[in-house]
Amino acid sequence: MIHLRNLEKSFPQGNGRLFVLRQVSLAIAPGEFVSIMGPSGAGKSTLLAVLGMLDGDWTGEYRFLEHAVHAMKPKDRVGLNKQHIGFVFQQYHLLDDLTVAENLDIPLSYRNVKKGERESLVADTLDRFGIVAKKDLYPRQLSGGQQQLVAVARALIHKPELILADEPTGNLHSSQGKEIMELFTQLNAKGTTIVQVTHSETNAGYGKRVIQLRDGWVVN
Repeated sequence: MIHLRNLEKSFPQGNGRLFVLRQVSLAIAPGEFVSIMGPSGAGKSTLLAVLGMLDGDWTGEYRFLEHAVHAMKPKDRVGLNKQHIGFVFQQYHLLDDLTVAENLDIPLSYRNVKKGERESLVADTLDRFGIVAKKDLYPRQLSGGQQQLVAVARALIHKPELILADEPTGNLHSSQGKEIMELFTQLNAKGTTIVQVTHSETNAGYGKRVIQLRDGWVVN
């Protein structure tokens, strides 16, 4: 599903460049559950942003589902992202001026799902995550944990082939975090590919493989 070859990400610094990712080459097969680990500043979230096509300022080769992402126009990358990827951000990234239900509807609208089907999927997802009572509230009216639950629900509602999760349980109580990780496990068992960034050895244990990053380098 994912093939990276000599991928690098850097920023100008003085007379040289500061590298955030260095010569990253890796492959992730369909149906894998992979955890990316490493110390703060290792490049984990940056790598996830590249995989999710949220960051296009890098060099090297990236192939996703046989698409040569490195050769695609930005608008085509965005289209590929919306069709195939669900992203769980550490900072939620919910839209403040939309209700919970409206936030859940956004990924479905990108896929041109008919209104009736969208309403049904939103209702089912609200029930699945136990947030029916929050459907008409705005993100600012929710606790951090509730916002994270909504963010996870939004990432999963359109049944993406790939889920990218950046510290997906970082703002949840331990019981809620365990529920999310078990949900990821169930989705993975049904064929969804999952790549998560985590500092948690426990959460990493839900996956089948760990990729270690150090100073932008893959070290295992």
